[in-house]
Amino acid sequence: MNIGIVVYSQTGHTLEVCETLRDRLAGQGHEVQVERVTVVGERTPKTQTFELEAVPEIGSFDAVVVASYVEAFSLCQVMGRYLKQIKPLEGKRVACLVTQQFPYPWMGGSRAVRQMKKLCHARGATIAGSAVVNWAKSRREKTMAQAIDRLGGLF
Repeated sequence: MNIGIVVYSQTGHTLEVCETLRDRLAGQGHEVQVERVTVVGERTPKTQTFELEAVPEIGSFDAVVVASYVEAFSLCQVMGRYLKQIKPLEGKRVACLVTQQFPYPWMGGSRAVRQMKKLCHARGATIAGSAVVNWAKSRREKTMAQAIDRLGGLF
């Protein structure tokens, strides 16, 4: 299966999870490519005005993992804008992945996943599953391993 992992990562944490997932999926025999969503210039969580610089095309992929971090207890605005403007996802299986600093998914991660799923579903995607990685040191390794196992088993 040809799988695309589309990620918006500002600090590299979400990208790290995606690269680990890429390695797992490739080890299972899939063709996997990580594509980054980027913005022009610098952006902070308070930045309301921004322009997308890199907008990955996902038409060639059989399945897609969309990944972003939680921002202010919600899906990061950059990923939200990306998902609103991409071409329809008809016939694609999509998995959603978010990372967050807080230790429990109910502290923003679950909401961000719901928002991501809703945006993907509105574009015609079939939602295959989701995962939340808590980046707090005490839970990082455990939640990352669980997310990789969960998402790695979807395709």
